[in-house]
Amino acid sequence: MAVPKILVIPGSLRVKSYNVRLAALAAKELMLVPADVTRISLLDYPLPIYDADTAETAGPPPNAVKLKQLMSLHQGVFIASPEYNASITPLMKNTIDWISAVRERGEAPLAAYQKRVFALGGASPGRSGATHSLLALRQVLAVGCRALVIPEQITIPNAASAFDEMGRLTDHRSATQLRTVVRRLIQYAKLLGKEAGDA
Repeated sequence: MAVPKILVIPGSLRVKSYNVRLAALAAKELMLVPADVTRISLLDYPLPIYDADTAETAGPPPNAVKLKQLMSLHQGVFIASPEYNASITPLMKNTIDWISAVRERGEAPLAAYQKRVFALGGASPGRSGATHSLLALRQVLAVGCRALVIPEQITIPNAASAFDEMGRLTDHRSATQLRTVVRRLIQYAKLLGKEAGDA
């Protein structure tokens, strides 16, 4: 099959976010494998706070539909998630919830999260390396959205000193971890693409 298409999403809007840097680095690693990579900023897809009544009566907002359609064009998704109070950001949870509400042409619920694979990463200034955030995000995706999430993940502690001036990881362990996650994501994405082609 052709190289898999991978969507990269940082779960932060901050310009100097460590997770925006991680997303950029993951995108570079993915392109080396290779993969056809699309990296987005959720700043370009503003959404209101999720409200089930609004979703049922007025339907999902246009940006939720755009994000769902964009996700559906990719076999894999890499999410770089910050950690706020031992969990994921409101931005990331709100985005996931709105995408889950989009159903087009009689699709089954949670269609955007099916037939693609997700990989997770996170960076934080503390020693946990966003581990708590990734646990919460994994539960939301795997349990709540019934998505396939690979077990491998990258956690970057002490993020203030984790990147050099070129945006590369300074720690060999973290760099190796990222390459492992990226290659496993590509492996699963290729398998899913092959299954879709055989269907």
